[in-house]
Amino acid sequence: MCEDQTCTCDPFDDECDCIEYFHEMPRLGEPAPEFIAETTQGQIKLSDYKDKKWVVLFSHPADFTPVCTTEFAAFAKAYPEFEKRNVALIGLSVDSSSSHLAWIKDIKEKLGVAIPFPVIADLDTRVASLYGMIQPAMSTTAACRAVFFIDPKGILRAMIYYPLTTGRYIPEVLRVIDSLQVNDKFHVATPANWQPGDKVIVPAPRTQAEMEEREKISSPDKKTWYLLMKDL
Repeated sequence: MCEDQTCTCDPFDDECDCIEYFHEMPRLGEPAPEFIAETTQGQIKLSDYKDKKWVVLFSHPADFTPVCTTEFAAFAKAYPEFEKRNVALIGLSVDSSSSHLAWIKDIKEKLGVAIPFPVIADLDTRVASLYGMIQPAMSTTAACRAVFFIDPKGILRAMIYYPLTTGRYIPEVLRVIDSLQVNDKFHVATPANWQPGDKVIVPAPRTQAEMEEREKISSPDKKTWYLLMKDL
């Protein structure tokens, strides 16, 4: 979305090249914006993952920065857990491929951690703009710490945004994936603080007849007519 009040382009024109241009935020439940991008592992296209994998696309402000370095090491260490869940990790910042490669090399040498996932080089901020990763009040040149959860149908299912100063908690990223996959498989919801193996929530009644049937249930898992828990 263009925030330049003197610009004559359409407010949501994807071709606007104004310096104040920031794309409209993506929306949950809609197709994730398509992109083709150069990465540390070659060119990728988001739709290449469709019908094959979940995608966790995450942005970081800049290479060779302390918080980002700890995050990349944490994502790399958890990479086998993402693989178990059929999730492809994709990183992004507005740095160049050469900067990414030098930083990844430095992380391997200094922290002893190899980065197994591709990192998008987004110098022109096209992908960052598509996903609303650049938050002008925070920075007009660096992406915030955003996480996008995209299912195998290419639908954006969840988003988390963090400020530049707050490193992400990787177990929460995995927990969100677990919750979404449980929802898809069993058509249930997950309660606050849910962890895999905990009880889940049965969908609430939608009609008076369903409510009356729910009232007949006698179980410690029924907290009230609209809140019924169960084990999977």
